[in-house]
Amino acid sequence: MRRLFGSVRARATLGAVLVVAVALVAAGTAVLLSLRANLTDQADTKAESAARKVASQIAVGTAYDRLELEDDYPVQVVDANGTLVAATDDLERISGTGTDAVTPRPPSGGAGQSGDDDADDDDTSLEPGEIDEDTDFGDGSATVDGTEDEYRFATVRVETEDRGLVTVHAGASLDAEQSAVTTTTTGMLTGFPLLLAVVAAVTWLVTRRALRPVEGIRREMAEITASEDLSRRVPEPVTHDEVARLARTTNETLAALESSVERQRRFVADASHELRSPIASLRTQLEVAAAHPELLDLDGAVEDTVRLQRLAADLLLLARLDAGEGPGDKRLDLGEVARREARGRDGVSVTAEAVEVTGSRGQLERVLGNLLDNAQRHARSAVTVSVRRDGAWAVAEVADDGGGVAAADRERIFERFVRLDEARSRDDGGAGLGLAIARDVAARHGGTLTVRDAPTGGALFELRLPLA
Repeated sequence: MRRLFGSVRARATLGAVLVVAVALVAAGTAVLLSLRANLTDQADTKAESAARKVASQIAVGTAYDRLELEDDYPVQVVDANGTLVAATDDLERISGTGTDAVTPRPPSGGAGQSGDDDADDDDTSLEPGEIDEDTDFGDGSATVDGTEDEYRFATVRVETEDRGLVTVHAGASLDAEQSAVTTTTTGMLTGFPLLLAVVAAVTWLVTRRALRPVEGIRREMAEITASEDLSRRVPEPVTHDEVARLARTTNETLAALESSVERQRRFVADASHELRSPIASLRTQLEVAAAHPELLDLDGAVEDTVRLQRLAADLLLLARLDAGEGPGDKRLDLGEVARREARGRDGVSVTAEAVEVTGSRGQLERVLGNLLDNAQRHARSAVTVSVRRDGAWAVAEVADDGGGVAAADRERIFERFVRLDEARSRDDGGAGLGLAIARDVAARHGGTLTVRDAPTGGALFELRLPLA
């Protein structure tokens, strides 16, 4: 049972059936109440009409034994003393009118006087021969000629000149109402389950058809997980609905995941390759020194150790950036950072105004340091650094007078472990991580890092960061 209702299709079907069931019950209840109210109003109208016909006869002085009483309506006429003075023929039992008498009795000799006294006691405002405009209604039952029915009774009062206040009770049968309500209820009890069954079947079929592509996506994702083959893709429906967008998004996610995994593999392979060279060189020098101390190249060992330390620091920073390390929210002067990084470097000139940005001082120092290292590595004689404000941006430019960067390589140089042909030497060209780190840091600070030709013919790297 739990597995069944763990299905989206089963839950959708159950939900649709419940919603329709509630709607049907509410609508059915409203229909029955409306039907009952309408039929009751009709019965009230009939009962009132019958009562007023009799009251009209009494108002003009018709004797009780000469009243024309309709056989279709049980009628009671009660005088001012509460005595039943006229009733429908064959009336055997009655309830709901205030008196259960069914056999008329002749009025007493002092009925007229007594009726006047009662009229005074009731404080009625009716004139002799006047029928009360107000009608009282009530439910009751009666047996007429052996047939028992439920009735809706109307009570009308009429003031007479010689008989006082006379009350007329007339009833209209509720048999039509009960029959209509019963028939309607039976129809609802029969039709509602059939309608719910149709709703359940249609919802089940529609959801199965709608969710069939989802099952295909799930099955393919399960196979991709089992095979660890990220080159596979889930089937995309030809429709333009949410399921098709889900499939496209899933394939985009798989493509991004495949690209990320491939980058990680290349990164690990390149990092291992880059680490192998200084480690092997350092080991060789140490082994030679162990066998022949007089041949120890101390400067070379220190240089290899420094290279290894820098490479490890670069790899650690890239790992932190890939893990989502934020740029921070400290305000700092980009011009002051540029001056500090250029201090002590030969052939580097700085023109920097005070421009405040928000971010990590350490990361931005690393960006400018990497750009200066790269410029000095390729410059013939001079490197220039400038920091200025450009609208809502802080702009730092590092230019050299070297050979520049070919247009085809201006994006490739920002990839990890990439070195151009003229800088393939690991001793002179570094590991190919400096520019990749610089661009990653710039992007995480909401900025950009690009390269173009410098006025002096070399390369000009432009760092743009939003102002604080």
